[in-house]
Amino acid sequence: MRRPGRWPWYALAVSALLISGSAAAPAPVRAQAPASTEAPAGTPSPASTPPAAPPAAVPGICTSPDQPALAAVLSRRIASALRGTEATVGIAVEDSDEDFRCRYHQWREFHSASVIKVITLSALLYQLQQEHESLSSYQDALATSMITESDNDAQDELWNEIGMPALQAFLNAARMDHTVLGTDDFWGLTDVNAHDELRLLRLLITHNTVLDGTSRRYALNLMADVISWQRWGVSAGAPADMTVHLKNGWLPDPDLWDINSIGDFTHHDLDYSIAILTSNDPDMIYGVDTVEAIARLINKTLAEGDAQAAAAPEPFQHLLYMQRRFLD
Repeated sequence: MRRPGRWPWYALAVSALLISGSAAAPAPVRAQAPASTEAPAGTPSPASTPPAAPPAAVPGICTSPDQPALAAVLSRRIASALRGTEATVGIAVEDSDEDFRCRYHQWREFHSASVIKVITLSALLYQLQQEHESLSSYQDALATSMITESDNDAQDELWNEIGMPALQAFLNAARMDHTVLGTDDFWGLTDVNAHDELRLLRLLITHNTVLDGTSRRYALNLMADVISWQRWGVSAGAPADMTVHLKNGWLPDPDLWDINSIGDFTHHDLDYSIAILTSNDPDMIYGVDTVEAIARLINKTLAEGDAQAAAAPEPFQHLLYMQRRFLD
């Protein structure tokens, strides 16, 4: 899937933030607007940042009992991409078909910005299930604007309609035990981490007792229909034949930026999930570049893994692979 050139949509994104009440800017910005949303003069990009002291070696960022060599390669690639970055980064990845996982600072807290909107949507669907009610046309219109356009007014209305007890009830049911909802209308300051965001993503693409099939399909369809200039982040480097279901969030907090991107990737019987959260980004462009540099490595490596798995595995391994995918 091709996205528009880098500068046009970045310029559009930053311009949208400058418009009061913009759908693109998370609600907390209205209460604590930054002094300026322009990129600071001379802000370094990830490509031009002078290398800092390397982080401690983390050879086990990614693990896979089926493909340990590939996991080790991706671990080194991610560690190299993180070297020298000014951002604080949290990563969680899971491809359950290949038993492939990545974790980096998965418990570190970040402000959600607009990725909270997937929690809001899921809580709404969960509440309706509990009450044996269907989504109204008005709720559908709000949910569609909230996810596909990141409309803050729609988020405000659904957040208040659902209410804090029901929002917390969903988090409890989803076992997102380390997510702390923002108080009052400061939903963009919800504390999230990569571990819980991955739990949310897996709920949307696996059979579970929290969200039924109708709810999961509805949420995934909206996330697959996000408007073009917001389709950045974890989608970078995704294979063309994958459907990307994503939601992004961006927030000056108050001067440095939070840039978050979460998404599910589906294709026939294959699926995987990526959550990348960042804070302390000098500007929005830097944060998006950081997320996309990591996502591009992950998507490329998982595509390599799928290709290897499809290239005539050993008979015994093939039987285990087929059993896990189709008989579980």
